[in-house]
Amino acid sequence: MEFVNIALAKGRLAEKTIKMMNNQGITFPDYHTNSRKLIFENDFEKIRIIFVKPSDVAIYVEKGAADLGVLGKDILMESEADLYEVMDLGFGSCKFAVAALRDYVDLPGKKIRVASKFPNVSKKYFNELGRPIEVIKLNGSVELAPIIGLADVIVDIVETGKTLEENGLVVINEICKVSARLVANKVSFKTKMNHITRIIEGLKRGAE
Repeated sequence: MEFVNIALAKGRLAEKTIKMMNNQGITFPDYHTNSRKLIFENDFEKIRIIFVKPSDVAIYVEKGAADLGVLGKDILMESEADLYEVMDLGFGSCKFAVAALRDYVDLPGKKIRVASKFPNVSKKYFNELGRPIEVIKLNGSVELAPIIGLADVIVDIVETGKTLEENGLVVINEICKVSARLVANKVSFKTKMNHITRIIEGLKRGAE
């Protein structure tokens, strides 16, 4: 039987996923949170986990280097990768939201300057509203953009809203809720269906 490769990003999502597998007796003997290794195997179950950057999980799965992957719905939406979204793993919950300064006034028909780490999500959302926008791609501290006049609004992931509040911003629209998702390569889902199905069922039981 071939190995099933699962792409994970180190951090909370990986820890939760591994715990779910551990709950079903699937362990990786060499694995510990401080290890610098990138690949760990369970020879008996023929499961291999590989650690990649969060933004690369969808790429590894789409291209077939990994059969399965765990990533946030936010990254999945932004990547627009061609793969199967298999299940909501039920953790890592937060939301996509549009936020602005408290005194922001939206003028209908006016082009909106949107700062975000998620340009594809931003374009799709505002296009569906029929609103013209200019997207300003930032890699961090998007809350700063409205404060210094770089943008009118931001599109970002909001968990508690504390960072927004501390910087004088408020949520003006919620786009959608996001959480950790299990995704599969389309070819692998067919060629390794039995093996992948067992893993999926194990993750479901591990979440209970």
